[in-house]
Amino acid sequence: EKFLRNNPKHVTILAPLTTWFLTVLCGTGHVVYTMFPIIYDIAIKQGIRPERPMAVSSVASQMGICASPVSVAVVSMVAFLSASGHEFSVFQVLSVSIPATGLGVLFAALWSYRRGKDLEQDERFQEFIRDPENKAYVYGDSETLLDKELPKEYYRAMYIFFIGIIAIAVLGNFPELLPKFPPKPDAAPKAISMVIVIQMVMLLVGASILLSCKVKAKDVGNSQVFRSGVVALVSVYGVAWMADTYFANHMGFLKGFLGSAVQSYPWAYAILTFFTSKLVNSQGAAIAIVVPMALNVGMDPILILSFISACYGYFFLPTYPSDLACIGFDRSGTTRIGKYILNHSFMIPGLIGVISGCCVGYVVAHLLF
Repeated sequence: EKFLRNNPKHVTILAPLTTWFLTVLCGTGHVVYTMFPIIYDIAIKQGIRPERPMAVSSVASQMGICASPVSVAVVSMVAFLSASGHEFSVFQVLSVSIPATGLGVLFAALWSYRRGKDLEQDERFQEFIRDPENKAYVYGDSETLLDKELPKEYYRAMYIFFIGIIAIAVLGNFPELLPKFPPKPDAAPKAISMVIVIQMVMLLVGASILLSCKVKAKDVGNSQVFRSGVVALVSVYGVAWMADTYFANHMGFLKGFLGSAVQSYPWAYAILTFFTSKLVNSQGAAIAIVVPMALNVGMDPILILSFISACYGYFFLPTYPSDLACIGFDRSGTTRIGKYILNHSFMIPGLIGVISGCCVGYVVAHLLF
C-alpha cells in the first residue's frame, strides 16, 4: 500500500505488478482481495477510471500462480515432466514462467493505461454520480492500513510463512535434499513428490501460526479468502474428476487427434490448455489433465514449458471469485460484465497477458533449453 500510494498516478501499471508479486510469494491468487479496496481508493481519488487498474490487477493475480515456487501448478508441471523422463527443476520452470507471466502482466497493464473513457467524459458514470447519495458512495470511505498499528503476532505469522516458502523453494531446486523412501519393500529408495512436500511444509506452517500467533481458529472460517478457497476447492474437485474420467476413457481417440494436431500446429496445445483451464477453473487441474496427455503423444517438453501461461483461461467467462469480487469492490461501476457476457472488463487484459506470456515463454524456453 505504501508503494502504491507513493506513486498514485501510475497505479494502473504498478497495481497489477503488485498483485502478481503477491501471488508469486503466496502461491494463490486469492490474496488479491486485500488489495482491491486500496487500488480502488487510489484510482478514484486520482480521477483515474477504476476499471483500468482493477481489472488488470485481477488478471495479474491469477497469472502469478505459474510463477510461484509454492503453487501446485508449478510443482505439478515439474512432477509430470520428471515422470516422463524429462528432468526439470522448479528453478528451471520458474526461469521461463516468471519472465513470461511478468511481461504478460506488464503488456496487459500498458494496454489498460488508457482503456475506456476518462471519468469526466463517461456519460454513464456522470449520470450515476449526479445523485448526491451515489456520489458519496463512489468517493467516500477511504480504505487504508497505513493508520493501523498491527500486532506483533501478524509479523511473526508472516515470517513463519516466508520460512515455509524458502524451505519449499530450496527443496524444489535441490531434490537431493528430499527424504527418500522405498516405494515397495524391496525397491530402491525414491524421493518423495514435491506435491507432498508442499502439503507437509504448509500444514506445518499453518499449525505453527495457529499455535504461536494467537489465532482464533473459529474466525478462520469467516474470512473471505477461506470461503473463496473452499468454494474453488469443491468446484474444481468435481469438474476435474469428471474431466479426468472422460479423458481416461477416450485416451485412444485423444492421442490420435491431439498427436496429429500438435505435430502440425504446436500452438494447438496452448489453445487446448487454455479452454481446459476454463472448464475446470484451475491452473493446477488443467496441467494435471493436459500435460500428461501431451507427453504421452510425444510432444516436445520445451513447447509444453513455453506455453505454461496458457493454463490461465478461466477469465474467459467472468465467473471466477476474484473477478466477481473485483466487480463488487469497484463502486464506480466501471468494472463490469457487458451485455453480451464475453465483453467484460477482464477479457482483453486476460488475452493480452496470456498471448504475450506464451510468446515470451516460447522465446525464453528455446533460448535457455
